[in-house]
Amino acid sequence: MSEQLITDLLKQVNYPGFSRDIVSFGLIQETRFENGQAFVKVEISTADPTLPKVLKGEIENKLIQEESIQGVDIQIIVKKPAVERSTNAENKESAVLPGVKKIVAIASGKGGVGKSTMAVNLACSIEQILSKDSSAPIKIGLMDCDVYGPSIPLLIGASGQPKALGDNLIAPIESYGIKVMSMGLLVDEETPVVWRGPMVMKTIQQFAANVDWGELDLLLIDLPPGTGDAQLSIAQVMPLDGVVIITTPQKAAVDVARRGARMFEKVNVPILGVIENMSFLLNEESKEKSYLFGKGGGPMTAQALSTAFLGEVPLHEEIRMGGDHGLPIVVSNPDHFASKAITIVAKEILSILN
Repeated sequence: MSEQLITDLLKQVNYPGFSRDIVSFGLIQETRFENGQAFVKVEISTADPTLPKVLKGEIENKLIQEESIQGVDIQIIVKKPAVERSTNAENKESAVLPGVKKIVAIASGKGGVGKSTMAVNLACSIEQILSKDSSAPIKIGLMDCDVYGPSIPLLIGASGQPKALGDNLIAPIESYGIKVMSMGLLVDEETPVVWRGPMVMKTIQQFAANVDWGELDLLLIDLPPGTGDAQLSIAQVMPLDGVVIITTPQKAAVDVARRGARMFEKVNVPILGVIENMSFLLNEESKEKSYLFGKGGGPMTAQALSTAFLGEVPLHEEIRMGGDHGLPIVVSNPDHFASKAITIVAKEILSILN
């Protein structure tokens, strides 16, 4: 019996609530096998008091199936998350992001549904809405956690290298009054990010702890599609007030969106609601709507998740063109019917947060 065999067995144990194993998540600190006894040391970061016991039981059940293992000694070390997640911002005082009043993640079950475009337009729309009702400056942040495919800088017209400020901090780039941080601002656009999970998790933690976000009324976090390292890291590191799910009407997107949303339920992140993107194509002369991708997927998803349907946003060339040129449609043409649809959604999110 070798330590490698113990590791191979542990690769068959998934982190509770996820489809990824505890070895690839980098949670195993030590393994030993002596005189028929297997010793495993695991280090996790969680605020869930039940998770260590569940994980320990799953590891034990897997190891004792091996005939050469006569006994097991499993040590679960629990590191307190950098911040304790709370949906009550009035009661949360965190070492990470202490000046941020609200934190909302923007997620999707699959790629290609316009999640990042929606995140950019929501950030700008919320800034516009809050600025109208406040005499004080409104500050919104947008964190791009899609480490492998960062598109936020292009979509919001952010460019330049973030400046080092000392004390191990860097300054976010500002565009249209939105503070932005993205891997796309830190690497050349031709350079692929080829990292394993632990490096992705570390980067996201640094985006939270080593970026000088300052005082923010709201921080939006653009997640990569699906479920995995980024979502787990954010749930552990940041005090999320909730997540907004983006889907398109067709069944393929709706089914995946529902499965992805269930992951957030497992890590105790509230689902604020569902946005249906690319809902219809409007003939601006006849006002006739064409439902190219089907109809009703967003409301059905919201109903299945017992959450709010935040609204539908049409498919329109001007939204795409705005993204290509770094000029969000809610900024370039706020009176456009697509901009008004996004504004309605933004108001719904603010209403739920308040």
